[in-house]
Amino acid sequence: MSQSDTFIEEVTEEVRRDKFYAFLKKYGWIGIVAVVALVGGAAYNEYSKSQDRAQAEAAGDAITAALGLDAPEARAEALAEVSVEGDARVVAAMLRAGELHAADDVKGALAVLAPLMADDMLAPVYRDLAVLKSAMIGAGEIPPEDRVKQLAVIASPGAPYRLLAEEQIAAAQVEMGEVEAAIEGYRAISQDVGASNALRRRAAQMIVALGADPAE
Repeated sequence: MSQSDTFIEEVTEEVRRDKFYAFLKKYGWIGIVAVVALVGGAAYNEYSKSQDRAQAEAAGDAITAALGLDAPEARAEALAEVSVEGDARVVAAMLRAGELHAADDVKGALAVLAPLMADDMLAPVYRDLAVLKSAMIGAGEIPPEDRVKQLAVIASPGAPYRLLAEEQIAAAQVEMGEVEAAIEGYRAISQDVGASNALRRRAAQMIVALGADPAE
C-alpha cells in the first residue's frame, strides 16, 4: 500500500470518527433517555408487583383473621370491615353473605349479594355464583317462581354453574307442584356427562324421592 493510500484511509477514518462524534452530540441524548426509560420502567414494574403482592397478602391476612373469630355474627362484621379491592372484594362479600346466612340473617345475606348480581362488569364466574348463592340462601324468602327466573339466566349452555342452577330450578319446581318438570330436570342432570358423581347421586335420589325411576 502506497503512502498516499494510507494517508487517504487515515483521513477517511478521521472523517468517520468526526461524523460519529457529531452524531452522538446531536442525537446521543435519545439513547440516554431510552436507557433511563427502560431502567425506570423495569424498576417501576418491580415496585408495582411488590405493592400488589403486599396488598394481596394484607387482604388475605385480614380475611383469614376475620374467619378465625368464633361467632358467625362476629365473622360477618369483621369481613364487612376488611378493605380489599378487585377479586378479593368479591370473595370477601361472598364469605360475608355465608356468615350472615349462618347467623340466620337471610335478608342481610341477600343484601350483600344483590350488588354482585347486578354488576355487569363483574366476571361471569363471580356474578353467576352470586345469583346461585342468592337462590340457595333465599329459598325461604324468595318465591320459587322468582328463583326460577333468576336461575334460568345462569343455566344457559356454557355457563359456569349451569348444572347447579338446573338442580336449584328443579327444587323450585317441586315447591311449585311441577313434579313432572322437576323429575325431567333431575333426570337430565343425572345423565349429563358434565355432572359430578355427587351431583348425579343427588339428582337420582331426588327422582326416587319424587316417586319415579332414575333408570327410565
